Amino acid sequence: MEKVSVENFSVTINPQRRRRYVLILPVFLLIFNYMVSGSAYLTNWEVFGVVTLLNGALFAGVFFGINHTNQEISKRYDGLDHTLKRAAVSVCCHTIIAAFFWVLITVLYVRMDFLGSKLNGGTVVTMFLISLAVILITTGLEETYYAIGRWKMHEVNKERLLKENINGQLESLKSQISPHFLFNTLNSLSALITEDPDKAEQFVDEMARVYRYLLQTNHSSVDQGDFSQLTTLKKELSFIESYSHLLKTRYGEGMKLHIHVEDHFLHRRIPPLTLQLLVENAVKHNVIRVSRPLTIFILSTYDGQLMVRNNLQKKSFTAGVENLESTQVGLANIISKYQLLAEYKPGLPQPRIESNHEFFTVTLPLIS
Repeated sequence: MEKVSVENFSVTINPQRRRRYVLILPVFLLIFNYMVSGSAYLTNWEVFGVVTLLNGALFAGVFFGINHTNQEISKRYDGLDHTLKRAAVSVCCHTIIAAFFWVLITVLYVRMDFLGSKLNGGTVVTMFLISLAVILITTGLEETYYAIGRWKMHEVNKERLLKENINGQLESLKSQISPHFLFNTLNSLSALITEDPDKAEQFVDEMARVYRYLLQTNHSSVDQGDFSQLTTLKKELSFIESYSHLLKTRYGEGMKLHIHVEDHFLHRRIPPLTLQLLVENAVKHNVIRVSRPLTIFILSTYDGQLMVRNNLQKKSFTAGVENLESTQVGLANIISKYQLLAEYKPGLPQPRIESNHEFFTVTLPLIS
């Protein structure tokens, strides 16, 4: 499905306006020329040529002025929250342009009686009032069209965001219930039951928390929409601690997780399971040994973002296509979620991915 964006929608309005004006302009010009010159417009070629060229130039100037004005208004007052302001500014600007046009017409054809004009002051005032009515009706219709278009865009992106969340949860659930994961988890649990029953009980508790969070997240994402699909950083960190407990039980001292997040950021929000995807990717694609531990840092930054960083010690896969695709899918899923959220919250920063010979870092915006 092609993404519908605010920018794409706002840009398409002006070409449509332009086409309507181009179609209406010649018809209105002929009618107006006849009103100015009467029957002489059709019988005197000199009057026909001069009046057509002069009024055509005036109409073209008005057309380009309106088109440029519409573009500037669309840029400065974009979005549904600026509807009233945009409509008011549009009406005022168009009224000023129309008033300037009719003043020129009055000077040329009423005061100067150019080419024996048939116009009079009363007709000019009537035409000006008619043009004001047309401005009001046209602005109302265009704002209605704009609102309907933005509503459609909102619904499309809402469905896309829901789909991205469900896809992310599906990938996470698939990884959690895969035979390989279950085998390692149950194997670790089996060893703990024999060696340390207390730790085995704690392991089961953490495993239950992991699956409970996955199920709760899936339930809320299906039932709700937009920003209600986000979770607080506090809940996500609590989940990732339970998830990392399972990993630490398996890898021992080869796996280290350090979380340093300022308390005042804990109630900010992120897409659910984002941290799990990043931790999972780090585990899949890096060597984990006691002699070469994988260390993952989750840190808040001074500007209100979340940095997830791990030391880079890549595995050498002989047939690692599946693992490479998993990394790309996970990161693409996170980026796609933030891009869709930016439609609801313009100006929202996007995730930043950086990699060098020492570290792999993903910086995530925290949403207030």
